[in-house]
Amino acid sequence: MADVRRLSAGIVDVSFGRDVTVIEPCNLYGCNVEDEVFIGPFVEIQKSVTVGRGSRIQSHSFVCEFTSIGEDCFIGHGVMFINDRFSRGGPARGDKSLWQSTRVGNRVSIGSNATILPVYICDRAVIGAGAVVTKDITEAAIYAGNPARKIKDLP
Repeated sequence: MADVRRLSAGIVDVSFGRDVTVIEPCNLYGCNVEDEVFIGPFVEIQKSVTVGRGSRIQSHSFVCEFTSIGEDCFIGHGVMFINDRFSRGGPARGDKSLWQSTRVGNRVSIGSNATILPVYICDRAVIGAGAVVTKDITEAAIYAGNPARKIKDLP
């Protein structure tokens, strides 16, 4: 029988605020989850991530290192945050000096199956389902597509 290296994360070394709901199974490790946050099942939140007060992260989403999510945000099902732009033509393979950060402002909504590269997303932006965000979002509006583009102003 081959040697198997078996690791498990579960919920390890997490700083929780009050009134947090976590639906297991999920992997949360080394992150900061503020008050009144909801985290659905099959979510992974990696170390050094902050999830702001009142935010909701739906099932099957992945929040990688170097990501911060503001207050009162909605992260839909299956949203993927990416911290490696493959700047050398392939994965960084653990070379964290090549990773970049993502910062999501307050009251941002991100639709299901969106992919968020290392960017800044301003307060109140709406990212459509399936969008691929490759550049900073600096104006509160609705964005959709691949790559994500502004499609509508917000009132």
